[in-house]
Amino acid sequence: MEMLCIEKELQNNSYPGRGIILGRTADGKKAVAAYFIMGRSENSRNRIFVEDGEGIRTQAFDESKLTDPSLIIYAPVRVLGNKTIVTNGDQTDTIYEGMDHQMTFEQTLRSREFEPDAPNYTPRISGIMHIENGNYNYAMSILKSNNGSPDGCCRYTFAYQNPSAGEGHFIHTYRCDGNPLPSFEGEPKRIAVPDSLDDFTEILWNSLNEDNKVSLFVRYIDIATGKYETRIVNKNQ
Repeated sequence: MEMLCIEKELQNNSYPGRGIILGRTADGKKAVAAYFIMGRSENSRNRIFVEDGEGIRTQAFDESKLTDPSLIIYAPVRVLGNKTIVTNGDQTDTIYEGMDHQMTFEQTLRSREFEPDAPNYTPRISGIMHIENGNYNYAMSILKSNNGSPDGCCRYTFAYQNPSAGEGHFIHTYRCDGNPLPSFEGEPKRIAVPDSLDDFTEILWNSLNEDNKVSLFVRYIDIATGKYETRIVNKNQ
């Protein structure tokens, strides 16, 4: 698969929606996770990321303007031991609770499907990172409507064992802007991942559409020690 430039992927798409990147730094030492949210409505744009234990949650920036918390207020990132879960909805909790009871990543998501936001039926995208004894692997999932029909749910899981240094995979909810919004298609996109947390954060934030971007989370985890550094950027300050 061709390695794509994340700047161009984001700059050429005004509305990828919500996006997850998992990967490994070029020096091979760090596991990388990134998650961003975008919004077209006032309700969707009225959000920030805040730290919540080892993870993060979304929060209304102006509580007085919050009209519907469903689908927009959730914990995108949670940590379960040596596993880091990243998703675009409350399925973060479904994965956390299921894996805490020895279910696999794929098994936990069998009880969930795409979001009930007709006519978009936004896909649920999820990622899981596993670091143990210096080994690192990750998996990504997308649950989407059957070509826009809510009568069926298509379930795809992509697993990456011992991912290569300097590369990551990018999955997002919408192929592009539209009405209704067309769902992401195909495999997660292969992209380059740099060594610098701050550089990667800057690249991602500056490449997202200025009008539609809302918040960004980026984390680099030391594969040898499990220690991590995090950056959070919110348009609403």
